[in-house]
Amino acid sequence: MTQLSPIDWIVCLAYLGVIVGLALGSMRGQRDNEDYFVGGRRMNWFAVGISMFATSFSSISFLGLPQRGAFQDFSFYLVILGIPVLITPLLWLFFVPLYARLRVSSGYQYLRMRFGPVVQRVGSLLYCGYALGWMGAMLYAIALTLQGVMHLSPTQYFGTLVGLGAFATAYTAVGGLRAVVWTDVLQAVTLGGAVIAVLLLCVGRIDGGWSGLWQLGIEHGRFRMFHLESNPLAIENFTAPNSIHSTLAFVFFMYLPGYAVAQNMIQRYVCAGSVERGRGVVVLSAAVNAGLGFVFLLVGVALFAFYVQPGGLGMPGLKSEDQILPHFVATQAAGVGLLGLILAGLFAAAMSTIDSGINGVASVVVYDWLGGRELPLGASRLLTVVLGALVIVAALLAPLIGNNVIDIICTIAGTMLGGLMAVFLLGMFARRANAPGVLIGLAAGAACLLAVVVATGVPAWWYGAFTIFPTLLVGASASYLFAPPPDDALEVTLWRRLGIED
Repeated sequence: MTQLSPIDWIVCLAYLGVIVGLALGSMRGQRDNEDYFVGGRRMNWFAVGISMFATSFSSISFLGLPQRGAFQDFSFYLVILGIPVLITPLLWLFFVPLYARLRVSSGYQYLRMRFGPVVQRVGSLLYCGYALGWMGAMLYAIALTLQGVMHLSPTQYFGTLVGLGAFATAYTAVGGLRAVVWTDVLQAVTLGGAVIAVLLLCVGRIDGGWSGLWQLGIEHGRFRMFHLESNPLAIENFTAPNSIHSTLAFVFFMYLPGYAVAQNMIQRYVCAGSVERGRGVVVLSAAVNAGLGFVFLLVGVALFAFYVQPGGLGMPGLKSEDQILPHFVATQAAGVGLLGLILAGLFAAAMSTIDSGINGVASVVVYDWLGGRELPLGASRLLTVVLGALVIVAALLAPLIGNNVIDIICTIAGTMLGGLMAVFLLGMFARRANAPGVLIGLAAGAACLLAVVVATGVPAWWYGAFTIFPTLLVGASASYLFAPPPDDALEVTLWRRLGIED
């Protein structure tokens, strides 16, 4: 195991100690599940916006963005820019007002209003399946990364995985959404501080400083964003990971469903207490995503410039390209506390994903299956602990699915959230849509995706397209085979009847 210096240990332990303090402080004033799961709908919108960024910024992003900057180029920044440019306007217009004006605690309460309890529970199951798989994959990824960086033995790897999962579960169970939000704020600050410290250190070791960084980056094509081919309809443009086509697929079929219909995001839209503050949450989160996403990719370019500059060390031989950021810190900044800060950043990226997911799944189970606010608060905390244990089990089982964590997450998101988003769109915009038609549409979407996966080699980031569009088309058409929905189901659930267009 790589030895940490005393100052590295102090940084890590201080970070974990502050999280414990925030969780204990968040317990004050909690009386019921409204306090526990939506912060009493009176949380600071600025803190919630930062928390929303931290939740969406995973441990894979913490390592993967510098890797892309160092070994590829800036093309993935187009995906990040899709959040403020394409996703945020859709959230602002349609989804935030939907959840905030109906004052839902679980987003799938909307599905009950529109389609009835069966569709509500199918929707909550789709989210729970997605969230447990996503959290398990994230926990597995961070433990695997730490094993490579710190040379952990199998026993140490197992202890690290279980320990991280248990710690995130414990402070989430104690403090609820309030603890999740405020620890996420700390985690976002830690992420930003860690990456800016590495950037400044790295630039200081590049000949020519910032000008040397720009020169080498431009010379080697590291700032290239657009991959435009002569034939935009060629099939290879749809499967190449850095093409414009794949960028749009990531934005609309991966990121948009995660922001629009995932409970851990819906909680943030409603806990601020109003439509206006909910909209402020999504704008702030998008701005932070765009800013820090740029910095993380720039760190990757700086690492590349440091290693390839004239007289440099040359790009290091690593077991995984994702290890380049911690490798640089471990070899170039040992003993100054920066390695401890990077490890704290890795912990932050992992725990901000896990804590919000656990709290989101617990809220769905409580409100969609167990009676909502009438359930005792102690029972909600116990449920949170049980779900945290399930996440740890999912992480231990993740290697049986595959070692490519990105593909695992793309598969889970496309399969689960794609169909779920189509159901919401049918409810909001298809007046004739009804419960039997929606269920038939979901079955058609699942069958279509299965056929495509078996018959073709389509990349996982396109999976959402093969669940969303068949569910929409078949669901809308099949609804005409059954009785129209009653007027009371349409009263406040259609988009135009919510007053959103005003």
